[in-house]
Amino acid sequence: MSRNLTQQPAPATRLKRLFSNQRTVALLALVFLFVFFCLAGNNFATYTTFVSILDSSYYIGFLAIGTTFIIITGGIDLSSGTVMVCCALISGTLIKMGYPVWPSLALCIVLGGVFGSLNGFMVAVMGLPAFIATLGTMMISRGLGSIITATASVTFPQRRTPEGAFRNIFKILSADTPTGGYPTGFILFIILAIIFGIILGKTRPGRYIMSLGSNKEATRLSGIDTVRWEMLAYIIGGLFAGLAGLSYAATYSTVLPGTGNGFELDAIAGTVIGGTSLSGGLGSISGTIIGVFIMSVLKTGLPFVGLQPHYQLLFTGIVLVIAVFVDVLNRRRQRT
Repeated sequence: MSRNLTQQPAPATRLKRLFSNQRTVALLALVFLFVFFCLAGNNFATYTTFVSILDSSYYIGFLAIGTTFIIITGGIDLSSGTVMVCCALISGTLIKMGYPVWPSLALCIVLGGVFGSLNGFMVAVMGLPAFIATLGTMMISRGLGSIITATASVTFPQRRTPEGAFRNIFKILSADTPTGGYPTGFILFIILAIIFGIILGKTRPGRYIMSLGSNKEATRLSGIDTVRWEMLAYIIGGLFAGLAGLSYAATYSTVLPGTGNGFELDAIAGTVIGGTSLSGGLGSISGTIIGVFIMSVLKTGLPFVGLQPHYQLLFTGIVLVIAVFVDVLNRRRQRT
Protein backbone atom coordinates (compact mmCIF):
# COMPACT_ATOMS: atom_id res chain seq x y z
CA MET A 1 0.00 0.00 0.00
CA SER A 2 2.83 2.38 0.90
CA ARG A 3 4.54 1.58 -2.38
CA ASN A 4 1.41 2.54 -4.34
CA LEU A 5 1.26 5.79 -2.43
CA THR A 6 4.86 6.63 -3.21
CA GLN A 7 4.29 5.96 -6.90
CA GLN A 8 1.51 8.54 -7.11
CA PRO A 9 2.66 12.02 -8.11
CA ALA A 10 2.55 14.64 -5.40
CA PRO A 11 -0.22 17.27 -5.58
CA ALA A 12 2.36 19.94 -6.44
CA THR A 13 3.65 17.80 -9.31
CA ARG A 14 0.14 17.20 -10.64
CA LEU A 15 -0.57 20.93 -10.43
CA LYS A 16 2.67 21.70 -12.24
CA ARG A 17 1.77 19.27 -15.02
CA LEU A 18 -1.68 20.82 -15.28
CA PHE A 19 -0.35 24.35 -15.73
CA SER A 20 2.40 23.22 -18.11
CA ASN A 21 -0.35 22.47 -20.63
CA GLN A 22 -0.85 25.78 -22.42
CA ARG A 23 -4.30 24.83 -23.69
CA THR A 24 -5.43 24.13 -20.12
CA VAL A 25 -4.06 27.48 -18.98
CA ALA A 26 -5.91 29.20 -21.84
CA LEU A 27 -9.17 27.46 -20.91
CA LEU A 28 -8.80 28.51 -17.27
CA ALA A 29 -8.06 32.07 -18.44
CA LEU A 30 -11.22 32.05 -20.58
CA VAL A 31 -13.35 30.87 -17.65
CA PHE A 32 -11.75 33.45 -15.36
CA LEU A 33 -12.41 36.30 -17.82
CA PHE A 34 -16.03 35.28 -18.33
CA VAL A 35 -16.69 35.01 -14.58
CA PHE A 36 -14.88 38.30 -13.94
CA PHE A 37 -17.00 40.21 -16.46
CA CYS A 38 -20.17 38.56 -15.14
CA LEU A 39 -19.35 39.76 -11.61
CA ALA A 40 -17.77 43.14 -12.39
CA GLY A 41 -19.68 44.14 -15.50
CA ASN A 42 -23.08 45.77 -15.51
CA ASN A 43 -25.60 43.49 -17.30
CA PHE A 44 -22.84 41.43 -18.92
CA ALA A 45 -24.47 38.08 -18.13
CA THR A 46 -27.27 38.35 -20.70
CA TYR A 47 -28.27 36.41 -23.76
CA THR A 48 -27.61 39.47 -25.91
CA THR A 49 -24.01 39.71 -24.70
CA PHE A 50 -23.45 36.00 -25.21
CA VAL A 51 -24.62 36.22 -28.82
CA SER A 52 -22.42 39.29 -29.34
CA ILE A 53 -19.41 37.24 -28.21
CA LEU A 54 -20.30 34.55 -30.73
CA ASP A 55 -20.91 37.07 -33.52
CA SER A 56 -17.53 38.72 -33.01
CA SER A 57 -15.62 35.45 -33.04
CA TYR A 58 -16.31 33.55 -36.22
CA TYR A 59 -14.59 35.46 -39.03
CA ILE A 60 -11.42 35.80 -36.95
CA GLY A 61 -11.99 32.16 -36.01
CA PHE A 62 -11.98 31.12 -39.67
CA LEU A 63 -8.67 32.91 -40.16
CA ALA A 64 -7.29 31.30 -37.02
CA ILE A 65 -8.15 27.75 -38.12
CA GLY A 66 -6.14 28.21 -41.31
CA THR A 67 -3.37 29.98 -39.41
CA THR A 68 -3.10 27.01 -37.05
CA PHE A 69 -2.17 24.67 -39.91
CA ILE A 70 0.50 27.11 -41.10
CA ILE A 71 2.08 27.85 -37.72
CA ILE A 72 2.21 24.13 -36.88
CA THR A 73 4.52 23.67 -39.89
CA GLY A 74 6.84 26.25 -38.36
CA GLY A 75 5.69 28.96 -40.77
CA ILE A 76 3.71 32.17 -40.47
CA ASP A 77 1.10 33.96 -42.58
CA LEU A 78 1.06 37.75 -42.55
CA SER A 79 -1.26 37.99 -45.55
CA SER A 80 -4.47 36.37 -44.32
CA GLY A 81 -6.13 39.64 -43.27
CA THR A 82 -5.54 41.49 -46.54
CA VAL A 83 -6.31 38.35 -48.55
CA MET A 84 -9.63 38.12 -46.70
CA VAL A 85 -10.57 41.67 -47.66
CA CYS A 86 -9.20 41.37 -51.21
CA CYS A 87 -11.31 38.26 -51.90
CA ALA A 88 -14.39 40.01 -50.57
CA LEU A 89 -13.70 43.10 -52.70
CA ILE A 90 -13.29 41.09 -55.90
CA SER A 91 -16.46 39.08 -55.27
CA GLY A 92 -18.41 42.24 -54.45
CA THR A 93 -17.13 43.95 -57.60
CA LEU A 94 -18.30 41.04 -59.75
CA ILE A 95 -21.75 41.19 -58.15
CA LYS A 96 -21.84 44.95 -58.77
CA MET A 97 -20.98 44.32 -62.44
CA GLY A 98 -24.01 42.04 -62.77
CA TYR A 99 -22.48 38.57 -62.42
CA PRO A 100 -24.54 35.94 -60.57
CA VAL A 101 -24.33 36.28 -56.80
CA TRP A 102 -23.63 32.73 -55.68
CA PRO A 103 -20.84 31.96 -58.19
CA SER A 104 -19.25 35.31 -57.30
CA LEU A 105 -19.40 34.46 -53.60
CA ALA A 106 -17.97 30.99 -54.22
CA LEU A 107 -15.11 32.69 -56.08
CA CYS A 108 -14.27 34.46 -52.82
CA ILE A 109 -13.20 31.12 -51.30
CA VAL A 110 -11.50 29.97 -54.50
CA LEU A 111 -9.43 33.16 -54.65
CA GLY A 112 -8.36 32.56 -51.08
CA GLY A 113 -7.10 29.14 -52.15
CA VAL A 114 -5.19 30.76 -55.03
CA PHE A 115 -3.43 33.16 -52.66
CA GLY A 116 -2.73 30.25 -50.32
CA SER A 117 -1.22 28.30 -53.22
CA LEU A 118 0.97 31.29 -54.04
CA ASN A 119 2.21 31.41 -50.46
CA GLY A 120 2.78 27.67 -50.41
CA PHE A 121 4.71 27.76 -53.69
CA MET A 122 7.00 30.53 -52.50
CA VAL A 123 7.69 28.87 -49.15
CA ALA A 124 7.72 25.16 -50.01
CA VAL A 125 9.06 25.19 -53.59
CA MET A 126 11.10 28.39 -53.85
CA GLY A 127 12.38 28.13 -50.31
CA LEU A 128 11.61 31.72 -49.35
CA PRO A 129 11.23 32.52 -45.64
CA ALA A 130 7.54 32.43 -44.74
CA PHE A 131 7.76 35.90 -43.20
CA ILE A 132 9.01 37.47 -46.45
CA ALA A 133 6.78 35.43 -48.78
CA THR A 134 3.56 36.21 -46.93
CA LEU A 135 4.59 39.83 -46.41
CA GLY A 136 4.85 40.11 -50.20
CA THR A 137 1.44 38.47 -50.63
CA MET A 138 0.01 40.88 -48.07
CA MET A 139 1.16 43.82 -50.20
CA ILE A 140 0.02 42.18 -53.44
CA SER A 141 -3.47 41.40 -52.14
CA ARG A 142 -3.89 44.82 -50.59
CA GLY A 143 -2.83 46.57 -53.79
CA LEU A 144 -4.86 44.24 -56.03
CA GLY A 145 -8.05 44.92 -54.09
CA SER A 146 -7.54 48.67 -54.44
CA ILE A 147 -6.74 48.41 -58.16
CA ILE A 148 -9.75 46.26 -59.05
CA THR A 149 -12.17 48.49 -57.13
CA ALA A 150 -10.43 51.73 -58.18
CA THR A 151 -10.15 52.47 -54.43
CA ALA A 152 -13.95 52.63 -54.19
CA SER A 153 -15.83 50.86 -51.41
CA VAL A 154 -17.89 47.78 -52.30
CA THR A 155 -21.42 47.30 -51.03
CA PHE A 156 -22.91 43.82 -50.97
CA PRO A 157 -26.64 43.09 -51.51
CA GLN A 158 -28.78 43.89 -48.49
CA ARG A 159 -30.44 41.17 -46.49
CA ARG A 160 -33.96 42.12 -47.52
CA THR A 161 -33.18 41.44 -51.20
CA PRO A 162 -33.11 37.95 -52.77
CA GLU A 163 -29.41 38.43 -53.60
CA GLY A 164 -28.68 39.12 -49.93
CA ALA A 165 -29.89 35.72 -48.77
CA PHE A 166 -26.26 34.61 -48.36
CA ARG A 167 -26.15 36.65 -45.15
CA ASN A 168 -28.42 34.06 -43.54
CA ILE A 169 -25.52 31.59 -43.65
CA PHE A 170 -23.88 33.66 -40.92
CA LYS A 171 -26.85 35.17 -39.12
CA ILE A 172 -30.60 34.62 -39.39
CA LEU A 173 -32.58 37.63 -38.24
CA SER A 174 -35.72 37.04 -36.25
CA ALA A 175 -37.93 39.35 -34.21
CA ASP A 176 -38.66 36.45 -31.82
CA THR A 177 -35.20 36.51 -30.21
CA PRO A 178 -33.84 39.11 -27.76
CA THR A 179 -31.01 39.95 -30.15
CA GLY A 180 -33.13 39.79 -33.27
CA GLY A 181 -31.28 36.83 -34.76
CA TYR A 182 -29.48 33.52 -34.51
CA PRO A 183 -25.65 33.40 -34.84
CA THR A 184 -25.52 30.68 -37.50
CA GLY A 185 -21.98 31.75 -38.42
CA PHE A 186 -20.81 30.45 -35.06
CA ILE A 187 -22.43 27.09 -35.78
CA LEU A 188 -20.62 26.89 -39.13
CA PHE A 189 -17.38 27.86 -37.39
CA ILE A 190 -17.71 25.06 -34.82
CA ILE A 191 -18.61 22.47 -37.48
CA LEU A 192 -15.55 23.35 -39.58
CA ALA A 193 -13.37 23.48 -36.46
CA ILE A 194 -14.42 19.93 -35.53
CA ILE A 195 -13.81 18.65 -39.08
CA PHE A 196 -10.40 20.23 -39.44
CA GLY A 197 -9.49 19.37 -35.87
CA ILE A 198 -10.02 15.72 -36.78
CA ILE A 199 -8.02 16.18 -39.99
CA LEU A 200 -5.12 17.72 -38.06
CA GLY A 201 -5.09 15.30 -35.17
CA LYS A 202 -6.39 12.00 -36.57
CA THR A 203 -5.43 11.74 -40.24
CA ARG A 204 -2.21 11.09 -42.13
CA PRO A 205 -2.09 14.55 -43.78
CA GLY A 206 -2.49 16.15 -40.36
CA ARG A 207 0.31 14.07 -38.86
CA TYR A 208 2.58 14.91 -41.79
CA ILE A 209 1.84 18.64 -41.41
CA MET A 210 2.53 18.38 -37.69
CA SER A 211 5.82 16.57 -38.30
CA LEU A 212 7.04 19.38 -40.55
CA GLY A 213 7.14 21.70 -37.58
CA SER A 214 8.76 19.13 -35.33
CA ASN A 215 11.65 18.35 -37.68
CA LYS A 216 11.29 19.11 -41.37
CA GLU A 217 14.57 17.50 -42.41
CA ALA A 218 13.86 14.28 -40.53
CA THR A 219 10.40 14.21 -42.11
CA ARG A 220 11.94 14.56 -45.58
CA LEU A 221 14.54 11.86 -44.93
CA SER A 222 11.79 9.47 -43.85
CA GLY A 223 10.39 9.59 -47.39
CA ILE A 224 7.54 12.07 -46.87
CA ASP A 225 6.94 14.66 -49.59
CA THR A 226 7.44 17.76 -47.46
CA VAL A 227 6.75 20.14 -50.34
CA ARG A 228 3.32 18.66 -50.92
CA TRP A 229 2.20 18.82 -47.30
CA GLU A 230 3.66 22.23 -46.61
CA MET A 231 1.83 23.60 -49.64
CA LEU A 232 -1.37 21.95 -48.40
CA ALA A 233 -1.08 23.80 -45.08
CA TYR A 234 -0.85 27.16 -46.88
CA ILE A 235 -3.70 26.28 -49.24
CA ILE A 236 -5.91 25.45 -46.25
CA GLY A 237 -4.92 28.79 -44.73
CA GLY A 238 -5.87 30.56 -47.97
CA LEU A 239 -9.24 28.80 -48.27
CA PHE A 240 -10.14 29.82 -44.74
CA ALA A 241 -9.05 33.39 -45.50
CA GLY A 242 -11.49 33.37 -48.43
CA LEU A 243 -14.24 31.98 -46.21
CA ALA A 244 -13.45 34.68 -43.65
CA GLY A 245 -13.83 37.25 -46.43
CA LEU A 246 -17.26 35.87 -47.28
CA SER A 247 -18.34 35.99 -43.62
CA TYR A 248 -16.92 39.51 -43.29
CA ALA A 249 -18.98 40.65 -46.28
CA ALA A 250 -22.07 39.03 -44.76
CA THR A 251 -21.47 40.79 -41.43
CA TYR A 252 -20.84 44.31 -42.74
CA SER A 253 -22.69 46.20 -45.45
CA THR A 254 -19.60 47.79 -46.98
CA VAL A 255 -16.04 46.54 -47.49
CA LEU A 256 -13.30 49.15 -47.89
CA PRO A 257 -10.20 48.66 -50.08
CA GLY A 258 -6.82 49.03 -48.45
CA THR A 259 -8.03 47.48 -45.20
CA GLY A 260 -7.45 44.08 -43.60
CA ASN A 261 -4.15 44.78 -41.85
CA GLY A 262 -4.41 43.59 -38.27
CA PHE A 263 -6.84 40.74 -38.77
CA GLU A 264 -3.97 38.36 -39.40
CA LEU A 265 -2.42 39.44 -36.10
CA ASP A 266 -5.68 38.65 -34.31
CA ALA A 267 -5.65 35.20 -35.94
CA ILE A 268 -2.02 34.60 -34.98
CA ALA A 269 -2.68 35.78 -31.41
CA GLY A 270 -5.70 33.53 -31.01
CA THR A 271 -3.75 30.58 -32.38
CA VAL A 272 -0.73 31.08 -30.13
CA ILE A 273 -2.79 31.87 -27.02
CA GLY A 274 -4.60 28.58 -27.61
CA GLY A 275 -1.38 26.60 -27.35
CA THR A 276 0.02 26.37 -30.88
CA SER A 277 3.79 26.75 -30.69
CA LEU A 278 5.42 29.39 -32.88
CA SER A 279 8.29 26.94 -33.25
CA GLY A 280 5.94 24.48 -34.95
CA GLY A 281 5.08 20.86 -34.32
CA LEU A 282 2.60 21.48 -31.50
CA GLY A 283 -0.96 22.76 -31.52
CA SER A 284 -4.62 21.95 -31.88
CA ILE A 285 -7.79 23.43 -33.35
CA SER A 286 -9.56 23.12 -29.99
CA GLY A 287 -6.88 25.30 -28.41
CA THR A 288 -7.29 27.83 -31.21
CA ILE A 289 -11.03 28.03 -30.51
CA ILE A 290 -10.25 28.83 -26.87
CA GLY A 291 -7.75 31.51 -27.91
CA VAL A 292 -10.22 33.13 -30.29
CA PHE A 293 -12.90 33.24 -27.59
CA ILE A 294 -10.49 34.79 -25.09
CA MET A 295 -10.05 37.67 -27.51
CA SER A 296 -13.78 37.87 -28.22
CA VAL A 297 -14.70 37.91 -24.52
CA LEU A 298 -12.11 40.65 -23.92
CA LYS A 299 -13.45 42.76 -26.79
CA THR A 300 -17.07 42.36 -25.71
CA GLY A 301 -16.55 42.55 -21.96
CA LEU A 302 -14.26 45.55 -21.57
CA PRO A 303 -16.98 48.19 -22.21
CA PHE A 304 -19.04 46.60 -19.41
CA VAL A 305 -16.32 47.51 -16.89
CA GLY A 306 -15.85 51.04 -18.24
CA LEU A 307 -13.00 50.41 -20.68
CA GLN A 308 -13.10 50.99 -24.42
CA PRO A 309 -12.63 48.02 -26.80
CA HIS A 310 -9.19 49.28 -27.89
CA TYR A 311 -7.93 48.20 -24.47
CA GLN A 312 -8.30 44.71 -25.95
CA LEU A 313 -4.97 45.29 -27.73
CA LEU A 314 -3.20 45.90 -24.42
CA PHE A 315 -4.64 42.88 -22.64
CA THR A 316 -4.35 40.61 -25.66
CA GLY A 317 -0.68 41.54 -25.93
CA ILE A 318 -0.13 40.69 -22.26
CA VAL A 319 -1.89 37.33 -22.63
CA LEU A 320 0.06 36.62 -25.83
CA VAL A 321 3.42 37.27 -24.14
CA ILE A 322 2.44 35.00 -21.26
CA ALA A 323 1.34 32.26 -23.69
CA VAL A 324 4.62 32.39 -25.61
CA PHE A 325 6.58 32.41 -22.35
CA VAL A 326 4.76 29.26 -21.19
CA ASP A 327 5.60 27.61 -24.53
CA VAL A 328 9.27 28.55 -24.17
CA LEU A 329 9.40 27.12 -20.65
CA ASN A 330 7.76 23.89 -21.79
CA ARG A 331 10.26 23.44 -24.62
CA ARG A 332 13.19 24.12 -22.31
CA ARG A 333 11.80 21.54 -19.90
CA GLN A 334 11.50 18.97 -22.70
CA ARG A 335 15.13 19.48 -23.73
CA THR A 336 16.46 18.96 -20.20
